[in-house]
Amino acid sequence: MSGLDTTTNKVSPRPSIAILGVPFDSVTKSEAIELIERMIASRQPHYLVTPNVDFLVQARRDVELRRILFEAHLVLCDGTPLVWASRVLGNPLPERVAGADLVPLLIETAAKKKYRLFLLGATPQSSQRAVARLQERYPGLIIAGHYSPPFNPLLEMDHEEIKLRIAAAKPDLLFVSFGCPKQEKWVAMHYRNLAVPVTAGVGATIDFLAGQVRRAPLWMQRSGTEWIFRLAQEPRRLFRRYVTDLWVFGAGIFPQWWQLQVCGRRRRPRVAGLLPPPSMAPAHSWCHARLPDRLDFAAVTEQSPLADEIAARGQDCLLEMSSTGFVDSTGIGLLIRLQKRLRSRGRHLVLLAPSPAVLRALDLMRLTDFFHIAPNEKAGLAVLERLKEESLLSAGLPKVTSKALSWSGEITAANAESVWAFTQQYLSSLAPDNTKTIDLSQVRFIDSTGLGLMVRARKMSTAAGEELIFSGVRPSVRNVVRLARLEDFLLRPIRRTAA
Repeated sequence: MSGLDTTTNKVSPRPSIAILGVPFDSVTKSEAIELIERMIASRQPHYLVTPNVDFLVQARRDVELRRILFEAHLVLCDGTPLVWASRVLGNPLPERVAGADLVPLLIETAAKKKYRLFLLGATPQSSQRAVARLQERYPGLIIAGHYSPPFNPLLEMDHEEIKLRIAAAKPDLLFVSFGCPKQEKWVAMHYRNLAVPVTAGVGATIDFLAGQVRRAPLWMQRSGTEWIFRLAQEPRRLFRRYVTDLWVFGAGIFPQWWQLQVCGRRRRPRVAGLLPPPSMAPAHSWCHARLPDRLDFAAVTEQSPLADEIAARGQDCLLEMSSTGFVDSTGIGLLIRLQKRLRSRGRHLVLLAPSPAVLRALDLMRLTDFFHIAPNEKAGLAVLERLKEESLLSAGLPKVTSKALSWSGEITAANAESVWAFTQQYLSSLAPDNTKTIDLSQVRFIDSTGLGLMVRARKMSTAAGEELIFSGVRPSVRNVVRLARLEDFLLRPIRRTAA
């Protein structure tokens, strides 16, 4: 990650909260606008997300989407049920910040501040109508461009054409309307290289701006019953989704509330007064920190900003959690915040000997694979050394053993070019008719850009009449392949005969 570090913002003193593993920033609409203006002023690339209940439900089964929501520079609450959930989880979000409400406010701000705007997605008719209506309402608004690409699966889109149009327009704000999760995955694939300060997936907001889709009355938006209005508009499309969302969301929130709120109060009553500050022991390129016995809303609020202190050191961090006997949704939010801050600086966080309570909380929110965990300091240092070695992958250094190419770590948009460079070299180096293997057993995570590399590698081998095998595919990688419906193409051996 890069750009403005919004986790240190002075706009809101409220700590974030993790709901079903998604870390929501506790900000109001006006605070969100202020943060976005700071992002634009920084001229560094950022992306923001506005998850609603459906996003969270999809993220429960989609590892890539969960990672995208986890790592976003700003995560805003687009759903009154999520505000209600934050209250019962002990850290109330101040208000709903819906994308359909935020975008008009950003457009109004853009007209005043002369920010350049680009609309990507929706139908050509809807996009053109939205532009006409916006120019009529805001004569000073700079709409640098708009484009509605043909509807294709994510990996079959003409990404270069889209990027060329955006580059020529040089926008400050890019609104992407492909629908979830396609728009979020497209943004994660490209935001680093677009040179756009703020990119956001906005769902049906362009259709709202065009007047193609009507929003519910204000009283329904405020009361949390907007879904009834939308269901009445599109009953066939939305009925099954809403029933599924309600069931999955409720089945996930109840255990989180019970385990991280109710049971915690029973097991360890709070003692009045401040907890002692966490200990911090410096080392050469890493630091060793220890968290308090309770990591809950009160502890996160009362203590000095641990994440700020650790991140300011510019070091990797071994975080001792053996004595942390209780963690709630706000405590998990702090861990996510610290993870994001260190990753933005090219550093790593390793949780040392997390207690059973911490492990249960991470497992409950399906976040175990998002953190590095070690049983002790020695093992933690070994993890840091391994991560350092993996970073060589992004420098383009191949690992070839026994005629197999080994990918490792995370294969994402951040290192895709260098990974493809030596993958292409490997595929071209062996004699024809040799079976070629790419070993994925050391790959923890792959995103849609990495998935695209797998497709390119398979197509390259097939065109040459050769067999390519992807071996050692871990569940997290298989999840991304399966949701893209590419299991048969990528994971089933194909043998071609050269013409």
